[in-house]
Amino acid sequence: MKSAYLSLLCFLPALAISAQNAPIDFETGGNGADWTWTVFENVDNPELEIVANPDVTTVNSTATVAKFTARQEGAPYAGCESMHGSDIGPFTLNADNSTIEIAVYKSVISNVGIKLVESSSASLGQILVSNTLINEWEVLSFNFSAQEGILFDQIVVFPDFAERNEDHIIYFDEITLGESVPLAVPMAPAPTPTVDAANVISLYSDAYIDAPADTWLTPWSSASLEDIEIQTNPTKLYTNLDFAAIETVGTNLIDAADMDLFHMDVWSPNFTVFRIKLVDFGADGQFEGGDDSEHEMVFQNLAQEFWWSFELPLSDFTNLTSRNHIAQILISAEPAGGAVIYMDNVFFSDLPSGLNDWDEKQISFGPNPFQNSIINSNTERVENLNILNIQGKVIWNQAKWSAGTSIDLSSLKEGMYILRGTLNGKEFNQKLLKE
Repeated sequence: MKSAYLSLLCFLPALAISAQNAPIDFETGGNGADWTWTVFENVDNPELEIVANPDVTTVNSTATVAKFTARQEGAPYAGCESMHGSDIGPFTLNADNSTIEIAVYKSVISNVGIKLVESSSASLGQILVSNTLINEWEVLSFNFSAQEGILFDQIVVFPDFAERNEDHIIYFDEITLGESVPLAVPMAPAPTPTVDAANVISLYSDAYIDAPADTWLTPWSSASLEDIEIQTNPTKLYTNLDFAAIETVGTNLIDAADMDLFHMDVWSPNFTVFRIKLVDFGADGQFEGGDDSEHEMVFQNLAQEFWWSFELPLSDFTNLTSRNHIAQILISAEPAGGAVIYMDNVFFSDLPSGLNDWDEKQISFGPNPFQNSIINSNTERVENLNILNIQGKVIWNQAKWSAGTSIDLSSLKEGMYILRGTLNGKEFNQKLLKE
């Protein structure tokens, strides 16, 4: 009997470490209402209040919730944190509890952040997810599966991770730690680029000889990096991504002055926003040497589980005043701190990827650049006419384009497109710019 009692005592600590005090529902007798919540970086740091639910008619009908007042002058990362150890208690993330959900009621659209912290105060950073609804409850989901196996004892909530021009009132409730759902993975590699190698400066692609890069993840990046293969095709995998910097400094500076386009293939199971920034260190080749320039492009509402072939005109990086000394390529994504990005085929080129090299004199249309319409100036009609955006998606098509006639393209946004069709039995592809 004594040995059985000792065995039970030995087993109890293991149970304590693997559990957590959840859900955090702020109800009497539940978790959260009597915890020691500390508000930080919020000017006068008004206390977290436990109040009546402002709306019991939607997805959250509980009686009481937490109320956080985000000050106008407060830091974007103003938030509240539980007490180490004594509130949520020590727990290890695993497949059963690594998806965290929180119900929020907000009057503005902005990021909500969740961070888990070890007893030593170490953290792998917050994950940010934006609400999409205002003045009603919405449940947001945060995937912490990349942090499984780590022992935590504190939870931090950032209810309004944004700059503010007035105080914001945010209600939150029903924080749960549930079973993780495995993220999808690409079943096929990125498309093989077809640009002639003579017209490419490649940094990463097994289709070309790559120029050297100093690093694909600087020490000051906020992400993890792994080199993997997809059907034997080398691919970069970034996880826990907030932002990551690729550097080509010193003797590895990239001279892309004669290039027209920047190309990058990316695939993600969960991103909602993706950004690409190019940084030129200027003639001195030094960071912050006084002649640096940079420009970031932002892409929203992207389809997930799909290879995106970003083919970006360097002329669209308008704040990049020089392209002779490119030293950094930065990527970032949302959900910040939780995005997963597969990357391949990173290169500069002076021809659109996947397009043939037709002599532009063989097809005549104009004006180019154009504002509202273009005219087929050839003596023959064009067949199977398609207009593609710079990512290679067909956004306009017409079976026949008669000689001497115009097509109305006033609905297109300003930017570069690809005009593709057949003339005299031969397919052509040409760049088309709308001003």
